[in-house]
Amino acid sequence: MSTVHLGRSETKRSSALRNLAASAASGVKAHGGLLLALVVLVVLSMLLSPYFATYPNLLNILRQLAFTGIIALGMTLVIVAGEIDISVGSAIAFASSLLGVTAMRMGLPLPLAVVLVIVAGTAVGLAGGAVRAYANVPSFIVTLALYSALRGAAYLLTNAIPIPILDPAFHWLGSGFILGLPVPAVLFLALFVVFAVIARRTTYGRSIYAIGGNADAAHLSGIPVKLVRTSLFGITGFLAAVSGVLQSARLDAGNAGYGLGVEFAVITAVIVGGASLFGGKGTMLGTLIGGVFIAVLNNAMVLIGVNSYAQYVANGAVVLLAVMVSNLERDSLLPRVLLRRFAGRSPGRPR
Repeated sequence: MSTVHLGRSETKRSSALRNLAASAASGVKAHGGLLLALVVLVVLSMLLSPYFATYPNLLNILRQLAFTGIIALGMTLVIVAGEIDISVGSAIAFASSLLGVTAMRMGLPLPLAVVLVIVAGTAVGLAGGAVRAYANVPSFIVTLALYSALRGAAYLLTNAIPIPILDPAFHWLGSGFILGLPVPAVLFLALFVVFAVIARRTTYGRSIYAIGGNADAAHLSGIPVKLVRTSLFGITGFLAAVSGVLQSARLDAGNAGYGLGVEFAVITAVIVGGASLFGGKGTMLGTLIGGVFIAVLNNAMVLIGVNSYAQYVANGAVVLLAVMVSNLERDSLLPRVLLRRFAGRSPGRPR
């Protein structure tokens, strides 16, 4: 019996490995164009700067990718559902400022302050999501209001003065290493696996895609659309708070100036990764590749001395190009879908 049981276990394990390999191969095929563009960008960066491929610089790219990539995972789900969240940069500043106030001015133990900040960030996200879902206010308007309010709250908490947080164990969260990788990067990769499973292997994840495809049809099929929408903004609030804590640990301070422009970098990574602003389309793997592409691009531009204002132009051009490509794919797919449906209804089609 034990031999039979062992054989079945081995069979299940090999089957799981085959499924994982097939899934990885399918993901690589789906994002082949983006991967090719990333390889070209890396090669060009190596040719243009001798410092690009150095170990310290690669670690720096990983660390910067982690700070935005963590939020991009949640943003992927939001955009797949046909929504948008432009408040995440201000949410980072609010989390960092609240951490500085609670830990250093109010004297709370740092671990407790971290938990409090993450809970507060999640609660703010849920509140915004509830307004979107139950008051039927467009997510752009809701998060635009949070974008302003949270940044203002951050400045009020700190009086626009950074609050030093000097603790070696806390500093390790932002600057330490695990197996040679920055701690934030390790956390990002762990969260990537979790969110990849959620997106494709759970009922909740499939519900998000259904809502993005057709919210009315999703509601009629029994999916709690309002509840799912609310939870999505809670997720981005949670992840923005985590990123705010990590950035505070990295720079040893609670600062209302953190997170400026992060919302643009996060949304760019998701869109470049293939997610559609119309909803219903997007993958965690695509977001990962898109995040790496943007991190490498920004790092290379700094190394070769591109003017900082020109960098904004380059990033804007990348976003515009990604959206144009997405629209071309959508428009070229529509005639084929209509043609198949027409063919399927043709009276001359053999049954």
